[in-house]
Amino acid sequence: MEFRTLSYFLTVVQEKSISQAAKVLHISQPALSRQLKQLETELDTKLFNRGHREIHLTEEGRYLADRGKKILSLVDKTTKNITTETEVAGEITIGGGETKSMKVVAKIIDHLVKQYPEVKVNLYSGNADDVLEKLEQGLIDFGLVIDPVEKQKYAYKKLPAADQWGLLIRQDHFLASKKSIIPADLVDVPLYVSSQTYNNNKIAEWCGESLDSLHIIGTYNLLYNASLLVEQGVAGALCIAGIVNTVNTNLKFIPLQPKLKSGINIVWKKGQNLSKAGKVFVKYLAEI
Repeated sequence: MEFRTLSYFLTVVQEKSISQAAKVLHISQPALSRQLKQLETELDTKLFNRGHREIHLTEEGRYLADRGKKILSLVDKTTKNITTETEVAGEITIGGGETKSMKVVAKIIDHLVKQYPEVKVNLYSGNADDVLEKLEQGLIDFGLVIDPVEKQKYAYKKLPAADQWGLLIRQDHFLASKKSIIPADLVDVPLYVSSQTYNNNKIAEWCGESLDSLHIIGTYNLLYNASLLVEQGVAGALCIAGIVNTVNTNLKFIPLQPKLKSGINIVWKKGQNLSKAGKVFVKYLAEI
């Protein structure tokens, strides 16, 4: 399968019409239809059901569209990093969750792009599970993740920062007057917790029991939407201080006791052939 044909296919998916896609691609409709037919023949599967007004993807077509976007994104990124004519240029992509520790990385990025203006830094937001999956797929170069993480699988740099865990509740919650939260305070309190597996294990260790001892009514991967439920009084949320902004809200963050903190790491794949920009980024990391 040629990259060009895959690009044609994705344009048809985006436009939902072969005729409209042909206009976007500046080729004739019969020529585009032949390319798509050849692709279906090569893959020995049907990718489209052609309706009166627009095409509809088959299950196999949806799978190819999903994988194809990732493939072309990786090809485009690789090409930019190889064909650049300047000493240090190209793109790096950093994925990470919501944490104020991103400020440490922001300072490195600022230094990098000022020193090498041709470098482009892309950001992807997601929890650790999302970030590590994209790291494994080669779709991002570096991941900002909260401890604990299986560091033996990655090259990493521990950042000089740590995030405090606590309870996010409304200011009129019956626990709002407390200066800290102990495990016994959470008995029968409806809670949202991070869906990240390792963070849940960390909370279980703090409780001294399994998560079954808590009244968990749901999970979140990024906190913002969960905070809206907290604001409505649906539940409290166990989260880290670095992702909470309670200014001009009716929310309050109360730290856990005994104190529970998570370290922050930048990770990348061991043995990965980094671009020039990626190597400079690692060099700056080593200096903090």
